[in-house]
Amino acid sequence: MRRIGIDAGGSLIKLAYEESGRLHVKTYPNQDREQLLQWLTSVAPDATLHVTGGKSGYLAMTATQRTRYVDEFQAIIEGTRYLLDQEKHSPSNEYIIVSIGTGTSIFHVTPTHYERLSGSGIGGGTFMGLGSLITGEKDFFKLVELAAKGDHKNSDLLVKDIYAPDEAPLFGDLTAANFGKAHDNDSATTEDHMTALIQLIGETIILLAGQAAIAKNTQKIVFVGSTLDRNKALQDVLSSFQDRMAYVPVFLSRGPYAGAIGSLLL
Repeated sequence: MRRIGIDAGGSLIKLAYEESGRLHVKTYPNQDREQLLQWLTSVAPDATLHVTGGKSGYLAMTATQRTRYVDEFQAIIEGTRYLLDQEKHSPSNEYIIVSIGTGTSIFHVTPTHYERLSGSGIGGGTFMGLGSLITGEKDFFKLVELAAKGDHKNSDLLVKDIYAPDEAPLFGDLTAANFGKAHDNDSATTEDHMTALIQLIGETIILLAGQAAIAKNTQKIVFVGSTLDRNKALQDVLSSFQDRMAYVPVFLSRGPYAGAIGSLLL
């Protein structure tokens, strides 16, 4: 193993490396950094670490291996381009990338150029922080599991709830207020509130991404980032507005590792 790509984000540390001609990926929570360093020392003592992300400085100071810094945005772009090709998605000269990590960044990409258009503090950090307050749980995948079991309509106030019993002038199932029934519906479960949290995050992100797509006159939106890892509930929300907005969502099977893979390639 000659080199390892590492995307050290605010919540998770993602790794990408090649072994026996195959691409492998791994994830460590930030609180398990010592385990990561032990793994690097035992299996790749002579590798060069290509590091990016907000916590890359810590790795550079504590790892015994040589390190090279990679620009975080460039790593996301290159990793996404590679995955689009490897996973054989229909070619497109222009698209929007939405990277959902601890926060969210939105990029416009062409064959020769990329530009960061906007971002939001709504992302995986929101999911972990509010999810922990709602449930007391601190494990990402357990929170994802809880969010997959609920019904956000028991916690969110919908447009049709406001106008009932009359007909709503808008799509009745649109959210009028995220968590707008959480204080008033004693039958809502923890799972319902977690699904409502996913709804809030997904709605906020797709609104920003849709505006970016309109501004750049493109319909293809590629979603990457660690918050999407095994998170079908969030993917479903991000895909659910196609009847009201003209966009084509793309989810990459290794999209959560786009930054690490881009670091490895660069």
